[in-house]
Amino acid sequence: MAGRNPKKMNSEELWNYALRTLAGRAHSTAELKEKLTRRAASNADVLETIAKLRRYGMADDKKFSEAFASSRLQNQGFGRLRVLQELRGKRVAPSVAERAVGLAFEGTDEQELARKFLERKYRGRNLAEFLEEEKNLASAYRRLRTAGFSANAALSALKERSKRVDIEEPFEEGE
Repeated sequence: MAGRNPKKMNSEELWNYALRTLAGRAHSTAELKEKLTRRAASNADVLETIAKLRRYGMADDKKFSEAFASSRLQNQGFGRLRVLQELRGKRVAPSVAERAVGLAFEGTDEQELARKFLERKYRGRNLAEFLEEEKNLASAYRRLRTAGFSANAALSALKERSKRVDIEEPFEEGE
C-alpha cells in the first residue's frame, strides 16, 4: 500500500526526484510536470522545480524532441508519421515536434527507409514468396503504415520486394 500513495515531497526532495527521473531517461516538460505533480506537496514546488530545470537546460522540449526524433529514426528506423505521433503523445507542442521531425528526417529517403524496415522485420524470409499471399501482403502493408511510412512509400517498398504486379491500392479503407 505504501507504493500507491507516495509521500508528498517538499521543494528540495522534488528537485532530487526530478534529477533521478531524468537520469533514467529524457522526458518532455509535460511528462516531467505530471510526474512531479503526483509527488509534490504543493503546485508552487512543481512550478519552481520545472523553472529550475529549465534554467539548467534539463527541461527543454526543443532539445528533447530533436534527440527523440533522431533516436527513433536511427535506432528503430521508424517513419516520420510515427515519430511525430509519439512526440504528440508525449505532449510536445505541435510546432516543436514538427520542427524536430523535419530536422531529423531532412535528406532521408522515405522509400529507402521503408525498404530497410521491411527487410529488417522480415529477415530470414524470402519476401517475394511471403508477399505472394494476400494476407501477408496486407499484413506487411499495415506494419509499414503503423511504423509511420506514407502509403506511397509502403506500396513502393512492397512492389520492389514482391513478384506481384497488381499492387496498386492501399489495403485499408479510407486511404
